[in-house]
Amino acid sequence: MRSTFLHLLSALLCSSTVLLCACSKAEYRQAAGAAWGTTYNITYKATADLNDSIIYMINKVDNSLSPFEKGSIVSRVNANEPVKADKMLADVIRLSQRVWAISDGAFDPTVAPIVNLWGFGYHEGAEVSPSVEEIDSVLGYIGIMDCGVTADSLVYKKSPKTEFNFSGIAKGYGVDAIASMLRRNGCNDYMVEIGGEIALSGLNPNGDNWHIQIDAPIVDESRFMHHRLTVLDLTDRCIATSGNYRNFRVVGDSLVGHIIHPATGMPLRTTTLSVTVLAPSTALADALATASMAMTPDDAAKMLVSVPLVEAIIVSSSSESEYVVSTIPPNASFSGKVSGEAKKR
Repeated sequence: MRSTFLHLLSALLCSSTVLLCACSKAEYRQAAGAAWGTTYNITYKATADLNDSIIYMINKVDNSLSPFEKGSIVSRVNANEPVKADKMLADVIRLSQRVWAISDGAFDPTVAPIVNLWGFGYHEGAEVSPSVEEIDSVLGYIGIMDCGVTADSLVYKKSPKTEFNFSGIAKGYGVDAIASMLRRNGCNDYMVEIGGEIALSGLNPNGDNWHIQIDAPIVDESRFMHHRLTVLDLTDRCIATSGNYRNFRVVGDSLVGHIIHPATGMPLRTTTLSVTVLAPSTALADALATASMAMTPDDAAKMLVSVPLVEAIIVSSSSESEYVVSTIPPNASFSGKVSGEAKKR
């Protein structure tokens, strides 16, 4: 009897061990949905479903950095409430100041009041171009280097009328936050994509590097069509692309892109059509790509090549029938994988 009991106990323990091993097997999982006015698609290899944690991180970023969320920390700072910065807000302010210096002022999240005037911000814009007087009236409030966070975490601004809009860096920061959460949970293979900003690690479900499509800068009024420029074979990199070809408005009789220069308050018109940046963090890639759109292709190339561990693809217009596609630096690690040029349409 005792022998039979021991055999049964042994069998139960073996069955439990097999069941535990089966339940703990890592597998590729997916999460998809809408966030921050765009979509997200996340693939990760894990032993458990982490979709609730992903949604938690999305909401945490929203509650800190979104000027469209009235109760967010940044919205309360914009409204001059005496609120303390959390780590997320403090991080993006510091990184914004770093990129402001790298870009000679081309990247500045305090351009928010002018972005709002042009209708790309969190206040509804007019259907006509703002006047010179309207633009001049808010230029004096712009200046990220005159803002910061005190030792006791209070945010100070250049002026009570200074407002922050971190849309040129927040999506990238959010991608990094989710990637960090995945790593804390033991995930080494993942692709986190939110609105085209991407963090990559390890291998895809086929056991290969991740294959990332870079879109051609083709104006499409639907804003949902994707025209392929190239596909990159990458891992352990962060990627962000900026361009005016999807975020534009018709103001009067003109098509106006969303990149506004902080020094002039005017939409930029250069031959730079799109910039894709590869960097150690998605937040840095996001900010550098945004800054590059406020520059000529040559100036953007000079800035990008000066930043350690950064590579890029710059697409610019020419008088010929094809775009000019440049890799920065010319011997970039992905340069052999840029597989095509898009025709103008």
